[in-house]
Amino acid sequence: MTCGHTGCCDSSPNRHATAHAQSSAHPVIRSLEPGEAWAYCYVHDRTAPR
Repeated sequence: MTCGHTGCCDSSPNRHATAHAQSSAHPVIRSLEPGEAWAYCYVHDRTAPR
C-alpha cells in the first residue's frame, strides 16, 4: 500500500506480495479483487477489514 506495488498474495504460487514486503519494508497489503475489502499486516500477522 505504501508504494502502489501490485503483487499476488500467499494463496498464489509465487507470493509476490510477501517477497515485496520482505525486501522493501512495506508491511501492509490489501486485496484488489472485486468485492473484497481486507488488508493484511506482515509485522502484526493480522488481517483487518478496510
